[in-house]
Amino acid sequence: MGRNTRKRRTPLATKIVAGAAALAVGGGGLVWANFYASAHEEHGGHNRTRSAAAQVATIDCPDVGQQIRDVPDRARGEVDGELATMDSQITDAYQRLATTRRAQAGDAQFVGNSILGPLKERRKAIIDRIQLEINRAGGRADDNLDELAGCQGRPADQMQNGGGQNGGDGQNGDGQNGGDGQNGGDQNGDGQNQDDNGNGVAGPVADDFIDINDVQPNSRNSRNGLAANGDGGSTGTFTTECGVNENNLFNSDNLIAAPGVDNGAHHTHDYVGNQDNDAFSSDQDLAAADTSCQNQGDKSTYYWPVLRLQDGTQEFDAGDQGGGAEGNIGKILKPAQAEIKFVGSRQGDVVAMPKFLRVITGDAKSFTNGDANANSSWSCSGFEDRQVTDKYPLCPEGSQVLRTINFQSCWDGQNIDSANHRDHMAFVQEDGSCANGFQAVPQLQIRLAYDIPAPTVENGQVQNPYAVDSFPEQLHKPITDHNDFINVMDEDLMNEVVDCINRGEDCQ
Repeated sequence: MGRNTRKRRTPLATKIVAGAAALAVGGGGLVWANFYASAHEEHGGHNRTRSAAAQVATIDCPDVGQQIRDVPDRARGEVDGELATMDSQITDAYQRLATTRRAQAGDAQFVGNSILGPLKERRKAIIDRIQLEINRAGGRADDNLDELAGCQGRPADQMQNGGGQNGGDGQNGDGQNGGDGQNGGDQNGDGQNQDDNGNGVAGPVADDFIDINDVQPNSRNSRNGLAANGDGGSTGTFTTECGVNENNLFNSDNLIAAPGVDNGAHHTHDYVGNQDNDAFSSDQDLAAADTSCQNQGDKSTYYWPVLRLQDGTQEFDAGDQGGGAEGNIGKILKPAQAEIKFVGSRQGDVVAMPKFLRVITGDAKSFTNGDANANSSWSCSGFEDRQVTDKYPLCPEGSQVLRTINFQSCWDGQNIDSANHRDHMAFVQEDGSCANGFQAVPQLQIRLAYDIPAPTVENGQVQNPYAVDSFPEQLHKPITDHNDFINVMDEDLMNEVVDCINRGEDCQ
């Protein structure tokens, strides 16, 4: 599949990072949030806050990209661009939702008539274009995609469950079900926030955090992210040292999901490894780039949304799209350590990854899509047997926040990408094997460790919270964490990785 070779703006790393200063509420950013009081209870001798009625309205749209399958290669660039425009439409609709609280308080139909109805029409126009582009390129577009045009407003404490699809939620998006968008609004009708943690943005809230002592050991129930390796099969490991983004390479692009689209992610990423990462980087650009990895044969790109401490710091992107203008505010926190490791298969040998293989794991839209593709694990050092996916951990003093993701490691044997950027890869089954004729490749495991002072949670309030950057409508929920990888190892190094793993050795 061809890649756009057009280059664009100077990387954000060249901007000067402003000194610590209070981020002004306003300035074009997403500044609305309103949280009801939370109940505070004692649990097992440890304080724990539960939301009594957290009602932050957001925009919930079916994820069209995950439903698309048959897209000819020559149409993928256009389709990805249309899907990125859909993301921008949702961002714009959420901004309108977040800045019209007074109008909503005075008109129960405002959200449906003024936000959701027009949004549905704009989405339908894009879906029509996507269908036309697929058919024109020789594919066969799904005639039912129109059913995904409608969105709804809903309270933030009602996450969709399972499936990775919104199903019926998208079917009623005709502008008449906007009542949910009224919940949790401005109770005084004056457009002022009553309880936004003092930072002026929607999320995270107290109920997004949990004391690590309140997490039961070995209780995480994740359908994804299984470790591929074990006592049998190929037991070796290969560790690549690529630093923690000392070069300050940040941008809000997504080369995999939105190639050729500036600010395609609507949130800022950390990058390690390849140093030519933006939406306009071609495979040739990646192959010719410098790398932060100690082994210069590894020019792979590893990237993830940044964590921020919402402490009032005005970062370099405080006024930018992807940053403060889209609700991602505060001090960017680099990991103290980034462990990047490849492991083997419990069922036998692994085969080499193809060069330029693209893998997305986790789901940046899990809050509205549901948890079917959620694949992050949050914990604290010293408590690694306690893992959570949908909460940020409150770690004791001296303990680091841990953020771990195990990637899909079953490859279809043919494609470096797929129309929805998922179907060419799969997770191992419970026994560690690959289904449907897929082949086992080295499993990428990334473990990030952060030095973060534990936020204070009192009376349903969280002070100085940390949070993952997110699409605005995803409200900084921990379940939206995700990670991206493009394999740009040279052939000799990839063969070395495979041989090391299959021999059962630990290499770097």
